[in-house]
Amino acid sequence: MSNYRENEIEEWYTLYHQTIFKFVILMVKDYQQAEDLTHETFVRAYKFHHTFKRDSSPKTWLFSVAHNVTVDYMRKHKPIRLFKEVFTLKKEIVPSPEHFLRIKENSNELYSALGRLKETYREVIILRKIKGFSIAETSVILNWSESKVKSTLNRAMPALEEELLKEGYIHEQTK
Repeated sequence: MSNYRENEIEEWYTLYHQTIFKFVILMVKDYQQAEDLTHETFVRAYKFHHTFKRDSSPKTWLFSVAHNVTVDYMRKHKPIRLFKEVFTLKKEIVPSPEHFLRIKENSNELYSALGRLKETYREVIILRKIKGFSIAETSVILNWSESKVKSTLNRAMPALEEELLKEGYIHEQTK
């Protein structure tokens, strides 16, 4: 069983580590921390492989693990993050321009606007609109009902648009 588990985790790592990293970096806004949390995701996947019931895809299960790892980290470090924001005049911590080139779905404007949204909005937008998960998969990853995913997304998208408008990244269109 151990060899099977190792082989499967290695295969999953090859297939999904980049997309999981991109999800995590959008959540934590720190390149090094995102690398660490991505690594921790696969360590936990290895440890808890036996809990994967195969009622969802491996990708969905791994994103659920990544979400939990990231939320655990954010809860533990929230006071530190707030302290840093106050003393850096709320300057965004962003990866270098080279990293942005490698993370194509992550434009500076979107990244910055997402960072200003509340966590639940940011999570649902990243999973549904950037990562392309279905409503059902998103509900599994976030451990929410499907109706909560839909309603949160319906509130999150206008909030994102408002953030982009505030910064002049998009221009209000006449209706």
